[in-house]
Order: sequence, then structure tokens, then C-alpha cells
Amino acid sequence: MLIRPEDWRPQGVDDLEDRAWQALRTVERSVCVTAGAGAGKTEFLAQKATYLLQTGICPAPKRILAISFKRDAARTLADRVAKRCPADQGRRFVSMTFDAFTKSLVDQFRNALPDQYRPPADYQIAFPNKRILDDFLRRAEAPHVASSKLEKWMSARRILDEEQIVAAEIDRILNAYWDDQYNGGAQPFLTFAMINRLAEFLLRTNHRVRDSLRATYPFIFLDEFQDTTSAQFEIVNMAFDPDRASLTAVGDDKQRIMGWAGALTNAFEVFQQRYNALPVSLLMNWRSHDDLVELQHRIASRINPQVERVQARAARAVDGDVCAIWDFAAQEDEVVTIARWIADEVAAGRIEPHDVAILTRNYADRVEGELNEVFSDAGLIIRNLARNVGDISIQDLLSEELTEILLPFLRLGSSRRNPEAWAAAQENLVRLEALSDEDELGLQKAGQRTEAIARTIRHFMDAHDPEPEQAVGLVSMLIDEIGEARIRQTSASYQRQVDFDRVREGFEMLLSETLEQADGWGSALDLFEGRAQVPIMTIHKSKGMEFHTMIFFGLDARSWWSLTPDKDEELNSFFVAFTRAKQRAFFSSCRARGGQIRWLEELLGPQVPRVAGVHVVD
Repeated sequence: MLIRPEDWRPQGVDDLEDRAWQALRTVERSVCVTAGAGAGKTEFLAQKATYLLQTGICPAPKRILAISFKRDAARTLADRVAKRCPADQGRRFVSMTFDAFTKSLVDQFRNALPDQYRPPADYQIAFPNKRILDDFLRRAEAPHVASSKLEKWMSARRILDEEQIVAAEIDRILNAYWDDQYNGGAQPFLTFAMINRLAEFLLRTNHRVRDSLRATYPFIFLDEFQDTTSAQFEIVNMAFDPDRASLTAVGDDKQRIMGWAGALTNAFEVFQQRYNALPVSLLMNWRSHDDLVELQHRIASRINPQVERVQARAARAVDGDVCAIWDFAAQEDEVVTIARWIADEVAAGRIEPHDVAILTRNYADRVEGELNEVFSDAGLIIRNLARNVGDISIQDLLSEELTEILLPFLRLGSSRRNPEAWAAAQENLVRLEALSDEDELGLQKAGQRTEAIARTIRHFMDAHDPEPEQAVGLVSMLIDEIGEARIRQTSASYQRQVDFDRVREGFEMLLSETLEQADGWGSALDLFEGRAQVPIMTIHKSKGMEFHTMIFFGLDARSWWSLTPDKDEELNSFFVAFTRAKQRAFFSSCRARGGQIRWLEELLGPQVPRVAGVHVVD
């Protein structure tokens, strides 16, 4: 049953701020929403999607397309909409990353590409590093070209476009690169920059592709829009006509951290002009309390002196310092003290291990090695979210749709009473089988099937000890029970077998690892999900996440050598990471590793004291 627009109310939250209501109800034209850290950008998009679907403003069979930059952000948004809408409405909300969007176009319309650029169906995704690119440039007789230039050229040059003027040498090198990626090895490889160019060609030359998108998606959401590159915006421009679609772009200039990857310097201005978008700024911070928001404002004002002051809506729930610089003379003292401090906080019941995150400027693997043994001695487990299992990082694996489908059933197998897992497992089956809320018989059968699959998994776990070698068999049996074909058919990311297998292999490998460390099936699943583990991540990986307490490991002029007053993007990165904290943010500084960043400490002000390491743990 549809709701009249004037009667619709937010779902799952008490209310929205007035400006959010304005942006939500604007549907006849595009909207450009700037929102600072903690403003609830994801929640706003979920509410707007719910509004459009529940009121029939986006009528069946039309859909809403949401494009995010990170896989976990896309998954979180999809989950929130699914919880707020009936199943038949929620299925019309499509949430994916920009890379997944362009890849889906190439995979679906691959046969419409010209012969020399048409990849075979079994192409692999490549993530070339500097060494690989430099090796190609040497073989292409262009050793004088920087690998970073090659990547920028690839993103900028359209394929088979006679109107675009490109220098002959650049053209030669790029043609050689395409040939090398397609024919230089046993399998063809595509980078996402190449996939973007293929998608652009399809949209530019094939009106059927454009018409298909425009007929399907009258409403489009663009999350984290400040990090959109010119190549990505080119795709948006070709795909969606300003006269036929309503776009909602959401982001924050102060969180622009992808300039190195070609992000537009004036993304919101360009968007407003192209789509005649209504500009709206949100002013609430629902994540952090007053003291942290005041510090965030000091940094934000350095980035943009005209920034509006936001209002903190979270309550402070801790005593003592909420932000401080912990000063150590030796690295050993630094590591031991941080481990002791976290262990004491956990023992006192003030936080759980997974509520505190350790952020590093880069080299998360190196920091993991430095902390691992000391944290283990303190009774803590470190989890490096940047580490790969197979060909996928742990952080990406945990946000994969396959993981969302399998974990609830594994939980039902390890525990006979788990209402949350039961609800999630049955909801996934209902979605996979495209059942409507009115199909009572179908829903009843989905419940019976949920119980049957859970019983099968439970029998397997009862009959087998939780050993690493059981992971592959257990996962294979569960996928067979649910139906691999059904899983792949309902996910745009798994249309190709190789993409599904990459995630499946990562899942099996991580489950095998946790079974080796755990003493039971349930505890292995806890480890799999990261429960009771202290996460380590780089500042870029922290974007879109939030934690009770953040510890910046190594706030010194050596670790943060690029954090200088004239490097806007570095300060933006620091700001983004700092705003992930809900209650506290601490910085560890070791004199043996590097000197103070005095200008930053002056910016933070006297509210952020420098505390001697010996006084951190009472």
C-alpha cells in the first residue's frame, strides 16, 4: 500500500532536520547536498529512497540507482533501505560502487563493443602497481614516462573518438597498453580505468544502452560526490539526461581525498551547473559530541574559512580526555602502553576491542607486525582489515553480498537460538527468490527452506570438528543448498564466474584461518566477523566507518611527512580520519620515530594536551 507524500514519515529515526526534509522532498529537479562528517549522509539517502518508493513517486517497475565509491558504503545503504521498505519495493533499490556500475555495463553489453576492444567473458581484473606499469613502459620503449601519467592518460582518452585530439606518442603508448593487457599474457586483464573507457564508448555510441538506463532509473543517488573523477562524471553525463532524471549528489568538499586519483576540484559546482541542482547544506552531526565537534570545526575552518558551524547531536559518554597526544620517547614504550591502555579499557567494560581502531598513515601490514606480539601478550587480537585473503581484502570481503548471505546460515548452524540470524537468513532467501510480501505461500515455503538449510548446516557442524580443512566443504555445501545460480543471478557483481569465485575463495580462506585459531564453530564465526578484535587500517580505509575510540598510531613528522600546511588533500585526509571518532581520538607520538608536527598541534589548540606516555596508564 502506498503512502501519500504529505503523510509520509521517516522510518527508523525520530525525525530529520529541516534542510534534510527540503532535500528529501525535492524530486522534480536534482539536488546537491553538502553534509559534513557525522551528518548522516547514508541515512539521508536511505530515507529519500524509502520516501520515493513508499509514496509511489518512483513507481514500479522503475528503480532507484545509488552509486557509492566503497563497497561497504553501497552495502550499508542497500541494507538500510531493505529494512525500511517492503520486499517488493526494496528490490527496486539498486546500490553499487562506481566500478561495479561501469563493469556491469561492459559485462551486459560486451558484444556491442568493437572487435579490437571487446574482451572475452573470462577477463580478469588487474590492479597494476608502479613496478608493473614501469615494466610495461620499458617494454613499450617509453621509460621516460611516469607510471602515474600512464594512468591519467588512460582515464582521459576516449577510445575510437576522432574528435578528441591526442598526442601521437600518447596514442601509441595507450594502444600498446591495451594490446599488452589483452594479448600479453595467458589471460586478458582489464583495469577499472579501462573498464570505464569501455563503458563510456558504449554510452557514447549506442543509444540502446543509454535508453535502457534512462528507462530504468528515473532517480539516481551519487554518494561521496566530492571524490568523483572527470572520467566518472563523464559516464554520469552520458548515462542520465538532466531533463529526464532527478539526481541527488551527496558529499563534503572537506572530505575530498582522491585528488591524487583525478577527483574533480570543483565537483559540486560542476554538478549544480550541469543538472540545475538545488544546493542544500546539512548542519547536524549525529556521530560526535560537542567537544569533538568543536575540534573538528577548528580543522574544518582551516580547510574552508567560510564553513558553517555544525550542531553536535551525540552525547558525551566518557570521562577524562577525549583527545590528547600521547608522548613517548621509545617505540617499545609506545606499543606496550597502547596495548595496556586498550586492555584496561576492555577489562573495565568501557569498550569492546572492536570499538577501538588503530589508524596508520600507511603500511598497515608493517604496523600489524609491530603490534601483534605485544597485543597478544596483553590478551588482545589484532585484525588488519587491509590484509588480503586470496585476491580480496578482509574489509571488502566482509561487505560482499555473498558474505551477507552465507554468514546468517552459518550462525544458525552453530547456534540453535539466534533470532537475528534467522531473520537475516530468511530475508535473504525471500530476496533471492524475489518473493513479495503478499505471497503468503511463498513466504511460508521460504521459512521452511530456511529451517531445512539450517538443519543441514547444523548436522555438518555436529558431525565435524571445527578444523581448517572443513571450511571448503562447509561453504560448498551451503552454496549448493542455497543455489549458486540463484545467488549469481540476483547480484550484478557475480554475473561472471571468475568474480563469484574470487569472493568465494576469499570467504573459504578467511573461514579456514579463523577455524585454525578458534575452539569452536561459533567462536570461529566471531573471529571471522572481527568481534573482540582490534582493527588496524590506513586513514583512507577508515572513510565511511566510525568507532567509539580512535588511536592515530604515529603522529610525527616522519610518518606524516606529507602533512604540511600547503597540502590541502593531506589535511582533508586527516580531517576525515579524525571525524570517524564518536567519543575519543588519541594520537601516539614517538620522539625516536620523528619530531612533532607543531603547526597541527597549534591548530588543534590547548584543548588537546600532550601527555607523557608514563601517565597514559594509571
